[in-house]
Amino acid sequence: MSNRNSLYMLAVSSALAVAGMTAASAASAADGDKEQCAGIVKAGKNDCATSSNACHGHVEKDGTSEAWIYLPKGTCERLVGGRVVQVVDPSPKK
Repeated sequence: MSNRNSLYMLAVSSALAVAGMTAASAASAADGDKEQCAGIVKAGKNDCATSSNACHGHVEKDGTSEAWIYLPKGTCERLVGGRVVQVVDPSPKK
């Protein structure tokens, strides 16, 4: 095999390896290694909208019951005041 072919094979295998790692990391996030935890968020630190605001980071009071953040699975239930929720999009209705 010539040097040119060797370099070509190395480039192709590297590209495939990077693509595989990217797909694996995206799959692990989609597989649900995180959960939404409500009731423990500090003011201004929520991850998504609530019924009273339309954007992340806009909760005005600590411990708001519907404001949530992503945490590693199994962590929320161990926190005082934390409860696992499954919110899709609670943006205020216009």
